[in-house]
Amino acid sequence: MYTLKKSLGQHFLHDEEVCRNIISVIKERPFTQLLEVGPGGGALTKYLVGMEGIALKAVELDEEKVAFLLNAYPVLAGKLIHQSFLEMEKPFEGPFTVIGNFPYNISTQILFRMLDWREDVECMIGMFQKEVAQRAASSEGNKVYGVLSVLIQAFFEVEYLFDVQETSFTPPPKVKSGVIRLLPRSAALNMRSEKDFFLLVKTAFNQRRKTLRNAVKSLFDAAIWQDELFNKRAEQLTVEQFAELTFRMK
Repeated sequence: MYTLKKSLGQHFLHDEEVCRNIISVIKERPFTQLLEVGPGGGALTKYLVGMEGIALKAVELDEEKVAFLLNAYPVLAGKLIHQSFLEMEKPFEGPFTVIGNFPYNISTQILFRMLDWREDVECMIGMFQKEVAQRAASSEGNKVYGVLSVLIQAFFEVEYLFDVQETSFTPPPKVKSGVIRLLPRSAALNMRSEKDFFLLVKTAFNQRRKTLRNAVKSLFDAAIWQDELFNKRAEQLTVEQFAELTFRMK
C-alpha cells in the first residue's frame, strides 16, 4: 500500500459518502477537461477514471503515491504529473475543471493559483480546512472576511457546500474540513485595474482594525476622505464597493 507523510500534510479521505457527495457536485456541470490535485490514495480518483469523454490529469508530489496510483489505476499512465501543484504549468489549453482534497499546508496558495488560472478555470470543487473554506466564501461583516475573501470573490462566485468531519480521514486532522465550489462570476467586476484593486484590498486589510480613512488614506486625495464610506473598516465593505473605490484612487 503506502505510508502517510505528515511533512506533506497528508490526511487521506476514506469516507465513501463524502466522496460520492463530491462526485455528485462535480457532475452537476458539464466539462471535458479535469485536473485532480493531490489524488493521494485515490479516494476520488477511482470515481474520476471511469468518467467517459473526460480528459483527466492528476498532479501528485509524493513519489510513493504516484507509484501506488499507477499500479492501482493503469489508465493514469501518461496522465499523472509527478510535481508540486504550485510549480506546475497550466495543465490544459482551454477551459478545465479542478477537483481535490487539498493539502491544508498550501490551501491559500492553491486558491490564489485559481486566480492565476481564472481565464480557464470553469469550476473548482475543493476540500479545504474549514477555516480557509469559510474565509473564501464569507461575506462582508463576518470576522473571517478578509483579503482572500475579496480577491477570490472578485473573480469567482464561491459557494460553501458542506462540512466534512475529522473522522472521515486517516489520520484524522485536528480540525474540520469544508467543501466549496468556485464558478466564474456571471458578470465581470468593474474596476479601474486589477493592480489598483489588489493594492487597495491588501492595504485596507493590512490595518483592518482602523477605518478606511486611516488605513488607505495614502491611496486617495484628502478631499475624498470626507465620504462616509471612509468611516467604515475594510471588513464592512462589499467586493463591489472595493471595486468602485478603485476609480477614485490617486
